[in-house]
Amino acid sequence: MKRREFITLAGGLTMWPLAVQGQKPAKTWRLGYVGTGGLGDQLFGEFTKKLESLGYVEAKSIFVARSIVPPDAKTIEAAVAKLLSEIDILVIWGTVGGVVAKRLSQTTPTVFLSVGAPVDIGLVQSLSHPGGNMTGVSFEAAIDTYAKRLQMLKEIVPALRTIAVLAAEGDPNVTFAMRSLEQAASGMHLELTTIYVTTADDLPAAFDQIRQANVDGLIVIAGLLTSINAKTIAELSLAHRLPNCHGFRETVVAGGLISLGPDLFAIARQGAVYVDRIIRGAKPADLPVEQPDRYEIYINLKTAKVLGLEIPAYLLAGADKVIE
Repeated sequence: MKRREFITLAGGLTMWPLAVQGQKPAKTWRLGYVGTGGLGDQLFGEFTKKLESLGYVEAKSIFVARSIVPPDAKTIEAAVAKLLSEIDILVIWGTVGGVVAKRLSQTTPTVFLSVGAPVDIGLVQSLSHPGGNMTGVSFEAAIDTYAKRLQMLKEIVPALRTIAVLAAEGDPNVTFAMRSLEQAASGMHLELTTIYVTTADDLPAAFDQIRQANVDGLIVIAGLLTSINAKTIAELSLAHRLPNCHGFRETVVAGGLISLGPDLFAIARQGAVYVDRIIRGAKPADLPVEQPDRYEIYINLKTAKVLGLEIPAYLLAGADKVIE
């Protein structure tokens, strides 16, 4: 393979030249890619690797303008706005990113990745028939995954009866996630107490509220704020001796107890397949929204030991990663 050459544009965007192997594209396709967070560069690498496996090689017929930005709504909006006039297809990560992209363009073909409840938040008309300029991969099947998180926590803490739910005020993920949690909790005879935060500064006070509520465990709704504050949430959970379950493995790596969430690298690969389909003539309106290909379970045994908890052997056997 030829040496990779990047073209850096104003504003920190990086252009990666690509071409379809073995065929001459009918036009020069310009792709915009907006990622966020600490895994941004790694996920972009997985995305481009999958494009290569689909037959794309570095050339000058197709360009990818990459922008990896801090996970902040205003920064994401600025990155998308800068790209839209220059591209034919947009690839955008996260629920907040999807909402921003929908607000800024109703026409640019857009592939969203790791978005919670895309129907409920108005990105698509339905999962099977998106009906507009957007399609992609959801973050999770919320009812199933939140039920599983509750179930795993109850298996670790059999006496579990009351659970605090930590949620970010205004996060578009929260409404559907809460509906899913309430449905699952009702069937398991669990009582939920929801604590909302607006910024990271609210987290210490939120955990004081959780302590005063005298709950048996904690579920954290996956979203932008809870993702970028994974370490703080893990540390506060441990300090308050709360058995906790998360949607991001990064929280468990940082000291959280257990997580169930989609494999983001697999989602990146799925995104490349969508781009390939659109380049070959498919319309986002006709491409059904997919769920993640696979989910991962992370368990932190060090945290379990500090909390005085024993993880059932079958949970350990089914885990993708056990931190000892």
